[in-house]
Amino acid sequence: MHRILMVFLIFFFIGCNNNPNQPNEKTEKIVEKLIPNLLYGIDLNEFDVETKKIRRGDTFGKIIEDNGIDYPEVYNILQAIKGKASVRKLTIGKPYSLFYSKDSISTPEYFVYHPGPQSFIRIHLRDSLYGERIEKPIRLVELEASGIIKSSLYETMQNSGINESLTYYLSDVYAWTVDFFRLQKGDRFKIIYTEKFVDDSVSIGVERIKAAYFEHKGKPLYAFEYISDPKKGIVDYFDDQAKSLRRAFLQGPLKFNRVSSRYNLRRRIALYGNRVRPHKGTDFAASVGTPILATASGKIVKARYSRGNGNYVTIRHNSTYSTQYLHMKKHNVRVGQFVEQGDIIGWVGMTGNTSGPHVCYRFWKNGRQVDPFKQKLPEAKPISKDLKAKFARHIVPYKYKLDCIAFDEDKEAEIAENNPSNYAKDPS
Repeated sequence: MHRILMVFLIFFFIGCNNNPNQPNEKTEKIVEKLIPNLLYGIDLNEFDVETKKIRRGDTFGKIIEDNGIDYPEVYNILQAIKGKASVRKLTIGKPYSLFYSKDSISTPEYFVYHPGPQSFIRIHLRDSLYGERIEKPIRLVELEASGIIKSSLYETMQNSGINESLTYYLSDVYAWTVDFFRLQKGDRFKIIYTEKFVDDSVSIGVERIKAAYFEHKGKPLYAFEYISDPKKGIVDYFDDQAKSLRRAFLQGPLKFNRVSSRYNLRRRIALYGNRVRPHKGTDFAASVGTPILATASGKIVKARYSRGNGNYVTIRHNSTYSTQYLHMKKHNVRVGQFVEQGDIIGWVGMTGNTSGPHVCYRFWKNGRQVDPFKQKLPEAKPISKDLKAKFARHIVPYKYKLDCIAFDEDKEAEIAENNPSNYAKDPS
């Protein structure tokens, strides 16, 4: 109804003008006023806005009182918004906006607090008091990326302007098929992924990888996301032959693993007179507080403290395999509990005999400690036969898209080829 009225008024004023093709100044002002210019759902045609940042010591009450609203009114506002919008905790450095009616700038009419890009809290401060938390709509965008390794995967992503968090997603997809600590110069990748955006241009993170291609030591490795168990909604990654990229065990107990010391029965330590001190675990370095993940599903058989191991957890996966996680800051499980692969069982710390923050990961096979990286570990469950045909059809468009994505060197070659300045000049 509002739009119909607006259109009617526009035509009315244009019709009254001597030259309908030349709207006069009065018409332009009316049209400008009728078209809403919204910010946080508030029409800027009617309000002036002032945006500041939360400073140390600021509270909602203090900000409002400093802007001309007395405490009794502040109390009434807080009572009116109770249970609808919370402004008890305001984060230092986060922005807030005050909206003043253009006919009176003495006191604000709206307070808007925006703690993050995904939502904001809007409070009406006069007359009909109310408050609400508004979640902005999220738009999923399918994007493509490619890169050629020159140093590390992270630096390649960073230098190519690709969302750096893709490093962790890609390393998780290829956890058992690519050793990301032994990448070679010239290894390359292509990714099709979805990223979440608000306000059309503000990214709030990668959602997931839908398909990928990684060329390691000249060997091509495809990966396609697929729901392998529709009943449970389990999503996994498979290659172009429907073979699972996972193993029954994760490659390491951290989201992004960095090996600082490998399993070595002949390790010599200068601190102990260069004597042989076998190291039967694999150390993964990380900052204190980093989540430690169960590398496979199983039952917690130990969750305790010892002088050498510090806080540690032992998981029995079956009659063949067990794993242990040492030097935790704190464990997150209890004896007898069943955990799934990827569950957080504790956090990286420096308890026990350790010179720095890390998790020592120990692996048993048939009661004997072994190097997990040298074991032929069982694969994850293969895709069911009745889903293979559906999977084959599912990956066709993604494989085509991946094959069409150019690498940086291909793009540079194409640009050079099409640049007229690169052609030899006519000697005549």
